[in-house]
Amino acid sequence: MSLQFFKRFRMEFDLRQPFPSADLPAEFLWRPWNPAEVDRHAWVKFLSFRDEVDSEVFPCLGDYNGCFRLMREIADQSVFAPAATWLILSQHGTDSLDCGTIQGLAVTEALGAIQNVGVAPEFRRHGIGRALVLRALDGFRAQGLKRVYLEVTAANLPAVQLYLSLGFRVTRTMYRSAELETV
Repeated sequence: MSLQFFKRFRMEFDLRQPFPSADLPAEFLWRPWNPAEVDRHAWVKFLSFRDEVDSEVFPCLGDYNGCFRLMREIADQSVFAPAATWLILSQHGTDSLDCGTIQGLAVTEALGAIQNVGVAPEFRRHGIGRALVLRALDGFRAQGLKRVYLEVTAANLPAVQLYLSLGFRVTRTMYRSAELETV
């Protein structure tokens, strides 16, 4: 085992600024938070992160059971924000697949936190991540919050670029250590 450090950014968004609506292509559908569907959020989270750098930084993201436990922990928090928590489905005829997830926490009366924006690999580059973040921002704003933050691994360039394009700004750089297996 070797210890490795991962550069991470804390990024913030001021909810008092305007932002676009959360639009999805026609074949995708919004599904609001339902506590009976924790497993569906966990499955999409697992699909989204299992082969990504974040599963090295947070090993629970590389394992379905870890994602399920994480989803339950998030949803059980007293500051859980259902209005900022969404699932996206891909609808083709009578078939549908869960393909995107986001969770939110209202950590104070003014500050929200976005947790785990995840889009399954085969559904990336369709605007789903962008729509998830914008829909969560709507939910936070509806709760009367003023700012939102998230944390992202710096090596996840598509995510960093997405957040910057939406108007998030980097407010802090941090390093997280993780034990990695050596081959």
